[in-house]
Amino acid sequence: MEAPYESADFSALTPLAGPAPAGEAPAGPATGGDAPAAKKKTRARRILGRLMEERGQVAAPPPSSDGEAPDPVAERGAELGAGVADADRRRGRGAVSNAAGRYEPAARILFDDGWQSLEDLPPFRTEVTEERARTIITRNQSPDIAFDRSINVYRGCEHGCVYCFARPTHAYHGLSAGLDFETRLFVKPDAPELLARELSHPAYKPRTIALGTNTDPYQPIEKQYGITRRVLEVLREFGHPVGIVTKSGLVTRDLDILSDMARLGLVKVAVSVTTLDHKLARAMEPRAASPGRRLETIRRLADAGIPTAILTAPLIPALNDMEIERLLDAGKEAGATEAGYVTLRLPLEIADLFREWLVTHVPDKARRVMSLVRDMHGGKDYDSAFGTRGKGIGPYAWTVGRRFEIAARRLGLAGRGLRLSTEHFRRPAQAGQQLSLF
Repeated sequence: MEAPYESADFSALTPLAGPAPAGEAPAGPATGGDAPAAKKKTRARRILGRLMEERGQVAAPPPSSDGEAPDPVAERGAELGAGVADADRRRGRGAVSNAAGRYEPAARILFDDGWQSLEDLPPFRTEVTEERARTIITRNQSPDIAFDRSINVYRGCEHGCVYCFARPTHAYHGLSAGLDFETRLFVKPDAPELLARELSHPAYKPRTIALGTNTDPYQPIEKQYGITRRVLEVLREFGHPVGIVTKSGLVTRDLDILSDMARLGLVKVAVSVTTLDHKLARAMEPRAASPGRRLETIRRLADAGIPTAILTAPLIPALNDMEIERLLDAGKEAGATEAGYVTLRLPLEIADLFREWLVTHVPDKARRVMSLVRDMHGGKDYDSAFGTRGKGIGPYAWTVGRRFEIAARRLGLAGRGLRLSTEHFRRPAQAGQQLSLF
């Protein structure tokens, strides 16, 4: 079976209509020390307005009565910023807004009522809710991913990667794919017990389980709950293969379990490294490990004899795709034996969230990035077609793929991934259960 990380990404991954953000002065001449800030906001709105026009969500404004075409952001730009949260409230978070989930009947928009009451709003803090699930193994039949089952012990992810493709799943809880996704988390404390029960079923047939394909199993709250470690203990007891994808150095906490499993060919780990630029990483993935820490994680895993891959995902055109060769070189030097990549995916709410992020953090590159993203998806922000959703189509996507292939082959990172073993699978005897004679 191919490695689960070859198709798993953390790609995850804009604004809603509404009035101007509370407490923000309308676009126009600024005075005194506020001039640079006002000019930056006006410029960002102008760029965001043009992006929305190109996307086809807003028509070009008609000329004014004096014959001069109005600024596309003067009318639309204020609306686009309605969901943006104050920078102090969202410090250390990836998304810049918290728009209502797509299934909600109404949208709630913050506005200043004239009493500066928004200044009293508290910052976004992490809240954790325990969830009692009935099953823990999720199945899929997607033809373009290399695993048919996975486990996610957490919903939402505090790493806050703005591009995370799992963000839209928070809408099923009536929550936002924006800041809610990284601050209102759900944990499944009985996941290890559920897993043991499912693996013990007589009809269960073992195949590699992917751990961390939706949200990171080693995100910060794992330090407190330790559920991922307990899941690994169950898998080790049953002799069941697992493929892990993570951005966190916390995975090295479990080297004892992983080393035992590696000796039997039961585990491999893919560490996602999106960029070597610390500033970019901090903006895109604010609570994930630094690039240097991730490379050190690869080194420690490899030194412990655990098959380790570097996952360059997502590759974002004109933002981090120029680092392909450097990323693979660094991964190889750290001890990686395989490599995989996924291009940026922008399903559902993520397209707008990512567009907001671009305008906030890299406004000079916003139009170029989104233009190339659409070129890679047939003129759309995203195309969910199997086979191409994670790689893209067209000349630019082809070039990215060939660059990755050439670099991976040069470094010995290309080829079919390590196949994990199922021959060690066994069902431990339960208390009071009669032992088999055979």
